[in-house]
Amino acid sequence: MAITVIGGGLAGVEAAYQIAKRKKEVVLYEMRPQKLTPAHKTGLLAEIVCSNSFKSRDLFDAHGLLKEEMRILDSLILRIAEETQIPGGKALVVDRWRFAERVTEEISKNPYVTIVREEVRKIPSGTVIIATGPLTSDDLAEEIASLTGRKNLYFYDAISPIVDGKSIDMEKAFFGSRYSMENADYLNCPLTEEEYEIFYEELLKAKKVEFREFEKIPYFEGCLPIEVLAERGKKTLLFGPLKPVGLKDPKTNKTPYAVVQLRREDREGSMYNMVGFQTKMTYVEQERVFRLIPALRNARFLRYGSVHRNTFINSPHLLKGTLQLKKDERIFFAGQITGVEGYMESCATGIIAGISAFFFEEGKEFIPPPRTTSVGALIAYITEEKAHFQPMNVNFGLIEGYTKKKKESLVKRALSEIAKWKELTDSLTKLENR
Repeated sequence: MAITVIGGGLAGVEAAYQIAKRKKEVVLYEMRPQKLTPAHKTGLLAEIVCSNSFKSRDLFDAHGLLKEEMRILDSLILRIAEETQIPGGKALVVDRWRFAERVTEEISKNPYVTIVREEVRKIPSGTVIIATGPLTSDDLAEEIASLTGRKNLYFYDAISPIVDGKSIDMEKAFFGSRYSMENADYLNCPLTEEEYEIFYEELLKAKKVEFREFEKIPYFEGCLPIEVLAERGKKTLLFGPLKPVGLKDPKTNKTPYAVVQLRREDREGSMYNMVGFQTKMTYVEQERVFRLIPALRNARFLRYGSVHRNTFINSPHLLKGTLQLKKDERIFFAGQITGVEGYMESCATGIIAGISAFFFEEGKEFIPPPRTTSVGALIAYITEEKAHFQPMNVNFGLIEGYTKKKKESLVKRALSEIAKWKELTDSLTKLENR
């Protein structure tokens, strides 16, 4: 019997790929384009919306270590991300449309995967992986809430605007990455102290989208709207998305008072993302306030910032270390709905859920990766009981035995142990399929 994967995002695609490579049939459900989410624009699988950056490639950064472990685990998403990457300094940045097109092409031609374009409102029978992401549809969210026996948790997340590259005043901007002005990966828009003061005051006064459902919006701390940060104090932005550290304006050879960084959305530079400018301002106010940035005085906005619902379950209470639902072991969860934050983190849970579900179908015991690896540490974080569960990005603090002085040996150990774990699971897979 085929394994069902609900959700054609990053985690769902990874799960389906891991199952299919083990020659097990998969039915992958994706409701787009028949029904779009508030953030997605196409029916492409693995369409990314918040950013086109998969973060650091530095092996001694937790995000870089996670990528290397995923490479060892044969991550489809990582492979295609590297095939479609565009300049981004130390970060792995992709051309989002080429990336999604390639993922869709790869999965569509897989003989073990059947893609069904319809919304799933009820959890089907058999082995199921729920990887519907932070924008789970209302009907399925209600089904999940009913299944888990407690109210589904959720918070709001925000995405940054995208600017037409041709509308940027290049005379008032300069290329360069922090501490490397020869690197042209980011377009920097400087502000003087006076310009920053005006921008800051208008940002505070700008009209925001009003919410009726809740009096308090529990944002994820790592993705706060720009105006929420501004409300914490006049200099907060100068230590956040507008920090000028490590940048020098070549026209003055001085560090600007404040800098807004723009990141390419495509290889040609026709679109730029306003880095760290997630917002819940109205569209009209976004144009008014963001055009106070000198280089963006005549900016055309290809996508406005917006706020959308981000749904996740109380995984430590509900899931086993195998990513199975404790009360119904045929059901697995993967991706941001489990409470991991970040694209690669979601993919990592998809990889593990796919392998775990395959083992379950084969009647074989599945042992998760060790906590001494970044993948294993993430799985442990979302499945071990804790009083106050919050979404989490990968970080060295999660990995067992971490200290700053031992980072090099920790990385070496993690790569060695994830390789051993893969060898073990592969040998068991071959045993089951001989």
